[in-house]
Amino acid sequence: MNRIIKIIFLDILKNKIVVAYTFILAILSWSSFGLEDNSAKGLLTILNVILFTVPLVSILFATIYLYNSSEFIELLLSQPIKRKKIWMSLFLGLSLSMVSAFFIGAGIPLLINAPDSVGIMMLIVGCLISVVFVALAFLSSILTRDKAKGIGIAIMTWLYFALIFDGMVLFLLFQFSEYPIEKAMVGLTALSPIDLARIQILLQLDVSAMMGYTGAIFKDFFGTSLGLIISFILLCLWIIVPFFVSLVKFKNKDL
Repeated sequence: MNRIIKIIFLDILKNKIVVAYTFILAILSWSSFGLEDNSAKGLLTILNVILFTVPLVSILFATIYLYNSSEFIELLLSQPIKRKKIWMSLFLGLSLSMVSAFFIGAGIPLLINAPDSVGIMMLIVGCLISVVFVALAFLSSILTRDKAKGIGIAIMTWLYFALIFDGMVLFLLFQFSEYPIEKAMVGLTALSPIDLARIQILLQLDVSAMMGYTGAIFKDFFGTSLGLIISFILLCLWIIVPFFVSLVKFKNKDL
């Protein structure tokens, strides 16, 4: 299993797309801190990168890589190796690669320019978001053999969590503005890993006051130690559940 992970990890690190992704993250991160007069503005710029660019690249690259590796996967299946080990090795190899790319591209600038709780939180959340969308990519790719459909599912998944989900939440807020549904909004955030990441980082930046009464509700819950632990558990569940479902389907799939 370790040998398979190593092969996949080294193979992905040589990929030009991953190198370009790391390079672009580095340019955006260093320029954000270099062009702004204070680190807080640079952190907000990197926040947008973490919430939109990192999930998109993670889910798209992982989905395409899995489809392009179909022959390699079939070769591994012909060997006396359990399917569970093959699927877990692919997941760990891809996750380590995307996390490494994020750490080199954005993590190092964060640790140098913002070596505080905010920078560390952004680094941890960025790594978790990378793995979450790799797990969603595994689920997307196992649902269909058609590469175009699989990539389409991956793009729609990213689009849903990045844009559509927030639009639905805003629609509910406007429709039920006369009712006290702010506390229900806390529960709704559990349905989106990007929203969980956004709230944690914004609370660390202490800009929850700009979010109004709802922001105060979020701060009262997610700003506590218990809320922080729960949010990280929820992000971990966003990794475990999609991957476990894809693993079950991979075990039973006739390749």
